[in-house]
Amino acid sequence: MKKLLIRTFILRSTVVLLGLTSVTSLSSQVIQSTFSANGIFCTLKEGMLQVDFVTPDIVRVQYTKEAKFVGNGTDVCVPRNQERVRFSHRKEAQHFWLKSDSLIVKIDIRTGAISYFDTNGSALLREDAMIPRVGTKVFTERVTYDEASKRVEKTANGDIEVKTVLTRDTVGASWKYKMNFRWMPSEALYGLGSHMEDYMNLKGKELYLCQHNLKAMVPVINSTAGYGLLFDAGCSMLFRDTEEVGYVELEAAKQIDYYFMKGKTMDAVIANYRLLTGKSPMMPLYLFGYIQSKERYVSSDDLINTLKLFRQKQIPVDMIVQDWNYWPDGQWGRMSMNPTFYPDKKKLADEIHAMNAKLMISIWPNAVNSPQTDDFKQKGLLFNGTTVYDAFNPLGRDLYWNYANKEFFSNGFDAWWCDSSEPLDADWKFMDASYGPDSHERRWKLNTEILSDALGAERSQLYSLYHAMGIYENQRATNASKRVVNLTRSSYAGQQRFSTITWNGDTHATWKSFAQMIPAGLNFMATGCPYWSIDIGAFFVKKGPQWFWKGDYDKGVDDMGYRELYTRMFQFGAFLPVFRSHGTDTPREVWRFGKPGEPFYDSLISMLHLRYRMLPYIYSLAGKVYCESYTMTRALSFDFSSDAGVADLKDEFMFGPSFLVAPVTNPMYFTTNSTPLENADKSRRVYLPLGADWIDFWTGTALKGGQWVKADATIDKIPLFVRQGAIIPMGPVMQYTSEKKDGEWEIRIYPGADGSFTVYEDEGDNYKYEQGSCSTYRLDWNDKQNTLTVSDRNGTFPGMPTSRKLRLVKVGKGSGVGIIETAKEQCIEYNGRKLAVKL
Repeated sequence: MKKLLIRTFILRSTVVLLGLTSVTSLSSQVIQSTFSANGIFCTLKEGMLQVDFVTPDIVRVQYTKEAKFVGNGTDVCVPRNQERVRFSHRKEAQHFWLKSDSLIVKIDIRTGAISYFDTNGSALLREDAMIPRVGTKVFTERVTYDEASKRVEKTANGDIEVKTVLTRDTVGASWKYKMNFRWMPSEALYGLGSHMEDYMNLKGKELYLCQHNLKAMVPVINSTAGYGLLFDAGCSMLFRDTEEVGYVELEAAKQIDYYFMKGKTMDAVIANYRLLTGKSPMMPLYLFGYIQSKERYVSSDDLINTLKLFRQKQIPVDMIVQDWNYWPDGQWGRMSMNPTFYPDKKKLADEIHAMNAKLMISIWPNAVNSPQTDDFKQKGLLFNGTTVYDAFNPLGRDLYWNYANKEFFSNGFDAWWCDSSEPLDADWKFMDASYGPDSHERRWKLNTEILSDALGAERSQLYSLYHAMGIYENQRATNASKRVVNLTRSSYAGQQRFSTITWNGDTHATWKSFAQMIPAGLNFMATGCPYWSIDIGAFFVKKGPQWFWKGDYDKGVDDMGYRELYTRMFQFGAFLPVFRSHGTDTPREVWRFGKPGEPFYDSLISMLHLRYRMLPYIYSLAGKVYCESYTMTRALSFDFSSDAGVADLKDEFMFGPSFLVAPVTNPMYFTTNSTPLENADKSRRVYLPLGADWIDFWTGTALKGGQWVKADATIDKIPLFVRQGAIIPMGPVMQYTSEKKDGEWEIRIYPGADGSFTVYEDEGDNYKYEQGSCSTYRLDWNDKQNTLTVSDRNGTFPGMPTSRKLRLVKVGKGSGVGIIETAKEQCIEYNGRKLAVKL
C-alpha cells in the first residue's frame, strides 16, 4: 500500500446569464433554469446540471451535488476558446429543447434526463428517463506508513519498495457518480480501452476499468448509432450493460463531466474526440518497419551483433530495443547504463545508426536505491510512500526528462519505451490459487486501491497521461528534428496527442490469449487512440508459479507448436500500426524459428517483405491519421456499420480502407511438445462484409460481399482480401524503411468498383510537416472507363523525389500478389503533373 497524495485541481465553469430564467413546480426535479450562451443551466432538487454545445456536433454535460462546478482537473481535453454556437431553444410543459444545426437535445423537466436526436428527430441516445444519474458521497483517506518497515521486494514487474501500513485516516470527501443510459436496441458499442476479456461489441457486457499490466483504460465509447461518449474524469470506473440497466460509474469524482459527440460514422466520432483532446502527431517513417526486441539484450555488443546478423542475413529491421536491467546492480529503474556492459552510449547509438537502424530504450517511472531516487526525494518529487516520481508536477516531469536526456537522448538514442506507466500494480506477484487471468473484479479492486492510495482516488488512472506529456513536451523543446516515439503500457483519453503507442501488456503464449488480443486492440483503437501493438509471441512462453506466467510452451522456440503460434501472431502483427516482437523465456530473432526453406522461417520472411512493400500504403494511412483523424487498424463496424453480421466479429478487421484481415487463431500443424495435428484442416471461415465486393489477395479471385467463404490458411499466408475499387501503392522489398526513397512503386488496382487513394509523403522525421512540409496526390480509378488518374502533386518537402516510376497493375484472377499478368500492367513516369492512363 502507498500513501495518498492529497492535491486539488480547480477548473471553474462560468455560466453566462441571458436573463431567461424560469421556475418550475416543486414536483419537478428542475426547480430553476437559465439559458446561457451555449446551452442551459438547471438547478435541481439535488445538485446542478449544465448542458452546453461545444460545437454543433458536441455537447458537454456537467452535473454536481456540490455548490458549484469545479471540474475534475484531468487535462484530458486541450484548452480551447469557447466560441458561440448558434442554437435555438424552447420550453414545453415537461421538456426543454435545444437545437443546433446538427443535433437536438431534450431535457426532461421532471427528472433532468437528457435525450439526444439527430435533426430528423431520430433518437441517438437516452439517459434513463426516471433516474438519469445518482451521486453518493465517498470519503478519501490518508495512509501512514511505518518507515522502519521499508524493504525492496522482487516481483515480475521489477524491484518494488514497499512499507507496512500503520494507519488510514479519513481526510476528505469525493463523489461516486452513476450515469444511467438506455442504449439503442440495434447499436453496437466499442471502446473503453484494451481489455483481455475477449469482448468485441460491449453491449450486454461488464468491464472493470482501471490501469493494469493487462489493461489500458480509455474512457471513450464509440457507437454504430452515430455518436460517442467521452467521460472526463480520472478515477477508476465501471461499465455495465444488462437487460435492466446500462450505466457508467465513476468511483471518485468532483462532478459528472461527459461529452456527447455526434458522428455519422465511427470515424466522424473520432474526429470530434480528437478535436476535444488533440490530434495524433505523425510518427516517424522508421516506426512502421519491423522492431526487434526481447527480454533482453545484455550488452552493447549483444545489440550490435544481433543487428549485424539481421543485415548479413538480409532480414528487414528498422529498430532494436534495449529492455530493462541495463542499470547498475541493485539500482532498479535508474536511468544509467552499467559501464561494464555498455561502456560508450554514444558509440552504441552511432554504430546502430551506421547500420541504418534506430535504438529504443526502456525507462521506468520508479528508481530504487539510487542517487536518482535520492534526488527526487530531496526535491519532494516522489509520491509519498513510493519511489514513483510525481508526473503531475511540472517540476517532476522536467527533472525526469533531465535524467533521460543526459543519459540517452543527448547520446543519440531514438525512442522511448515507458514501461510500467500505471505506475503501480497490486497483483503482479504470487496470489492465492483461486486468482487468475479472469479475476477481473478482484484485480480492479486491488489496483484501484493501490493507485488511489498513491495518486489520489480522483486521479488514480491518469498517471500515464502526464508521464507521456513530460516526455513529449520536453523532447520537442530539446530537439524538434526527431519525432517523439513513446511505447507505453498504459493509456488514457488525450494521450494520443503525446505520440504514444500502447501495447497490451505481459501476455502469455496460448491460442486462447492470442484470440483475445484481436478484439482488445480493436476496442482500444476505436477510442481514438490510433497506435496499438502486441508482444509478438506473447511475453511469457513457459509455465511459472505466478497466475500470469501461464504459457503453454516450456521448450520455447524449440517447440514446433510455439513456432506455429509465433508465426500466426507475426502475421497478425504485420497488419497492426506498429509491428514488433518481444517477450521472455525464449529467443525472438527470426532465424531462431528455422532456416531458409523451412515453412515457419519462410513464412516470417514473407510477411516481413510484405510489410515493407506496403510502406507507401501504410505511411499514407499515417498521414491520414494526422490530417483526417483516421484509424489505421479498425473494427469492421467502422466501414460496414449497416451490416449487423460484423458487429461482434472478433477475429476480422480492416487495415486501412482496402485490406480485410482474418488472422488464424487456432493450431493447424502442431500442439505442444511438437506433436503433429493429424489431418487438420488448413483453412478458416471468413465473413466478407456486405457493402463491398472482394478480391482474394493471394489468388486474385473475385467474391461477393455478404457471405461466408472458406479461405486457404496454410502457414505461408494469412487470409487476406482486398475491397474491389481499392488502389494500393506498394514499394520494393527493403532492408530498412528509408533504403529506397526514390524506388519504383507498384500501384495495384483491384477492379470491380470506382476507388481512390491519397498518397502522403514527407521527410519521415522532424515536425516540419506541421508547417506544411509534405506532399500529397490522389489516385482515382474509374472502373467503367478502365482508367487511372494521378492528380497534380500538392506540396513539397526537402529531399522529395521529383519523379518516380510507377508500375500500374490491374489485378485479375490468377494475378494475386505473386503472379502478375503482364498484359494488365503498364509503366509510367510520374513527375508531379496530372496524367490519366487507360489500362
